[in-house]
Amino acid sequence: MKLKITGIFILTLLIASCGEYNKVLKNPDLTVKFDYAKKYFDAGKYSRAATLLEEVVQVTRNTARGEEAVYLLAQSYYRMKDYTTASEYFRTYYTTYPRGEYAELSRFYSAYGLYMESPDPRLDQADTHKAMQQFQDYIELYPQSEKKNEAESAMFELQEKLAYKELMAARLYYNLGNYLIYSFSGGNYLSCVITAQNAIRSYPYSKYREELMHLIFKSKYEMAVQSVEEKKEFRYRDVID
Repeated sequence: MKLKITGIFILTLLIASCGEYNKVLKNPDLTVKFDYAKKYFDAGKYSRAATLLEEVVQVTRNTARGEEAVYLLAQSYYRMKDYTTASEYFRTYYTTYPRGEYAELSRFYSAYGLYMESPDPRLDQADTHKAMQQFQDYIELYPQSEKKNEAESAMFELQEKLAYKELMAARLYYNLGNYLIYSFSGGNYLSCVITAQNAIRSYPYSKYREELMHLIFKSKYEMAVQSVEEKKEFRYRDVID
């Protein structure tokens, strides 16, 4: 009996809550919508807050209310784990209000949102590069920030992801070996050497540096073994070096 009464009580509260929210949605007063958006945000109801703030942001751009609204909207999406949309709104904030109260935090979370959405190394890394650039901009603008170490750590992790992507490409070239006939000398082995060397130049402190160097050595050895006689001595010396 007690469980039944409790269930009815909870259901009544939910219905009342939904009724209140629907009334606010239909209310043309932006002040009411903004106040309720903040109330829902504080209560952890980020979806409701975002829906209300979307309307407030459209009408209050370049005002004090608009400044707070777009930051809360970005935070709402961030806390819903919609990092792509959150990053876009954080970027909207700091480009619209570059000296705003939340400019520093918006720059950090815009980069961090892209960091959270950074894809698997096998996929296109456009968002990874964007995140790294935004972290770099953040560190340069706020060198004394308490979030500097967090930004540097995230940026290094993204660099490792890019280094790993290059490592996978170098491994593939090496494993292909003489599978395809190329018009240039060295074929896949030369492609492996170039890819690995570029990766080492771009990411000199990567944990994958040793394996990249090993692939260079092995590829140069294969190129030497398979060379025409007049090139063998030079290529063996290159391997020894």
